[in-house]
Amino acid sequence: MEIIIQFVQVPKSEAVESFAIKRLLKMAEKYEWLIKADVFYKLEHDTKGKGKICEIRLSLPGPRIFAFSDEASFEAATDETIRDIEKQLQKRKNEMKHYL
Repeated sequence: MEIIIQFVQVPKSEAVESFAIKRLLKMAEKYEWLIKADVFYKLEHDTKGKGKICEIRLSLPGPRIFAFSDEASFEAATDETIRDIEKQLQKRKNEMKHYL
């Protein structure tokens, strides 16, 4: 699986990048049909939200899967986003079983 990580108007962090790659590679072992992951980190100055946003867009057979979360740290946002993605992947895997 190809992984592309972008920091949008945020300083690049090697620790956050390696954390995301580690988690995505672990997910790629479980779901071998993943093609590409685009990860975006953004900082939002909003009084209502927590401000650190992680967006993940996965390319795979069929429609793309997308999830994002707004947390207090980029690591927590990554964890929450990956949990949401895994729920969608499990649902997609169950749908694909009918065709195999």
